[in-house]
Amino acid sequence: MTAFGAIDDEIRDARDRARRRDQLMRQRATLLNQIEEVRGVLVDLERQLAKEDRDVAKLEQGGFAAFLAGLTGNKEERLARERAEAVAARQRVGGQRSRLEWLSGDLRTADQSLAELGNPHYELEVLLARKERMLVESGDPRGRELSDIAARLADVTADLREHDEARQAGAAAGQAVGYVLRHLGSARGASTWDMFSGGGFADMVEHGHLRQADEAAWHAQGALDRFSRELADVGVTAAPQLPKVDTRWFADVFFDNIITDAIKHQRIARTGEAVREVAEWVGGMVGELSARCGHLAREQESLARRREELLSS
Repeated sequence: MTAFGAIDDEIRDARDRARRRDQLMRQRATLLNQIEEVRGVLVDLERQLAKEDRDVAKLEQGGFAAFLAGLTGNKEERLARERAEAVAARQRVGGQRSRLEWLSGDLRTADQSLAELGNPHYELEVLLARKERMLVESGDPRGRELSDIAARLADVTADLREHDEARQAGAAAGQAVGYVLRHLGSARGASTWDMFSGGGFADMVEHGHLRQADEAAWHAQGALDRFSRELADVGVTAAPQLPKVDTRWFADVFFDNIITDAIKHQRIARTGEAVREVAEWVGGMVGELSARCGHLAREQESLARRREELLSS
């Protein structure tokens, strides 16, 4: 047996149990989906069974339906048919209930097996870290490469976390800017209506959308500011700004005698174009960050795979 024979046996055992746990977790997820599906089917079947039972009861107890069936001379035939349909519905309900019991039993078995396995992934990582220290301290040639991989893994993991945080901040900023665009689009539509139809109601609708756009813009600028801070963490200097809100622009709705409807419409359109440019920039940055996250994730996976190869040899 080699100097690492004992710990290698422990690593193999932990890896086998980790694979078994992954398999059980996949089975458990499938079972949960199947149970949810059966419960949904049962709701529909039980509703259908209740209807069939009501139809049978109406014919057995008399009433208008039984009266009509009696007039046509097919009461017994219809009652037999309704009873047969109720029996069939009850059988379908029983079958699905049995299926639900079987699936629930399988789920309990899977949960029990998972509990018995414990946390082999954690145990495996502890064992790999222990062997890594043993290799480094023993002067084994693999120790130097493992040290280099550990340092690179730490850097890549930190980079991935920072880029993902920036990506999430960018996605939130993009959503917030999208809200501004939607409100401006609605305001522009109301403004077009105002130019052709006029009237106080059109002004009121337009003003409502503009006020919502103004409020959304403040929230969006806050999200953009957070995005810029996250970008700084990954070495990107940017200060995205929404167009400055002209308070007169929103007040113009009340002063048709001072500012014409056409000027208001043009202002809404220009502001919308400026906000759209910001939205496109945010979308482009989020795309670049997503690509970078993908590259870092692949590098992280490659380093982890090489580390495990060294520790398993």
